Amino acid sequence: MPVPALSEADLDRRKNVGINLETVTHVQSTDFPGHYPGEDHSWSLEKFRNNLRVEFHHNDQYDASFSLIGVDAAIANAFRRILISEVPSLAIEYVFIHNNTSIIQDEVLAHRLGLVPLTGDKAGLNWLKWFKKPTEEDPEGSEPSDYNTVVMKLQVACSRNPAAARGETDPTKLFHNAHVYAHQLTFHPAGRQRDYFSSPEGAIRSFHPNILLAKLRPGQEIDLEMHCIKGIGADHAKFSPVATASYRLFPDIKIMRPILGDDAVKFQTCFPKGVIALEDVTEEEASRVGSGYEGHVGEKKAVVVNPYKDTVSRECLRHDEFKDKVKLGRVRDHFIFHVESTGQYDSDELFIESVKVLKVKCQRMKRSLASMMR
Repeated sequence: MPVPALSEADLDRRKNVGINLETVTHVQSTDFPGHYPGEDHSWSLEKFRNNLRVEFHHNDQYDASFSLIGVDAAIANAFRRILISEVPSLAIEYVFIHNNTSIIQDEVLAHRLGLVPLTGDKAGLNWLKWFKKPTEEDPEGSEPSDYNTVVMKLQVACSRNPAAARGETDPTKLFHNAHVYAHQLTFHPAGRQRDYFSSPEGAIRSFHPNILLAKLRPGQEIDLEMHCIKGIGADHAKFSPVATASYRLFPDIKIMRPILGDDAVKFQTCFPKGVIALEDVTEEEASRVGSGYEGHVGEKKAVVVNPYKDTVSRECLRHDEFKDKVKLGRVRDHFIFHVESTGQYDSDELFIESVKVLKVKCQRMKRSLASMMR
């Protein structure tokens, strides 16, 4: 007996996650062979290549948003997790304190320094190798060298400003170095680091120069040396190259029955600005039997113009006048990524780096499987 052809409504329902007033439906994945009669979800490279798309919504240097379309949630989440915890970056790991007479304890100051995001010449950052930390198996670890360790220093002392006005109460005017900022960290290149980090723009430095590290008063000083190494966010959050790496499913808004007049205006206010627009009902629409626009020529109607801006607040479902007139959902294979860099990479480069990491993982697994089959 032949399998009946699937309707467009069935296909659309299975593709979308349903958003109702108090529930979420159709969250289960259905894209594997045999789940539904008449559908073939067997995986093929050609099908994957044809369905995969990447579309950028905005691409600033350190803040990007793009859509990854045609992949499973497991793949999208793998990229998100890799962005957060497995793309390597440079951070302060060891702090050698020679003198610290500020009110901030040594360990607290070291922790603050470790969280300062660093940046520098990209070619030089890629040239740096891994520093192997001491372990029980290898108590000595790696020797610090120009190719695995970057040295920075902080040497600052607070003193009174003899030129301060009489009666002045602002400590930044009363004293020199009353506040210690991240831009006061100095880079001291060694060996071949001078070839990669020679220019002022390429030198290792804090990405945000005005991060407040400490406050000093006359007679107090800080003198310390920092060793920066490459690491990954899985070891410590300070090595994570992203401030934000998240995704959300693309909102799907369907107006099932016409929403006109004052109801259209109210419907527009239920969504963020730019999602819903008001348009005039045309004569052609009003003349179409069964369209719902008969006799409403020139009236305002609600239309969906940019669902990307929607936050799926479900506000429209709380009003009785919109009951059965709108259907909300999310497209299960359309992921909107938001990536915000901490400064070592451009935002669009970070996603490419995550693809490289996943590729290496796949190659490693392929070699392991080949070894098991021998």
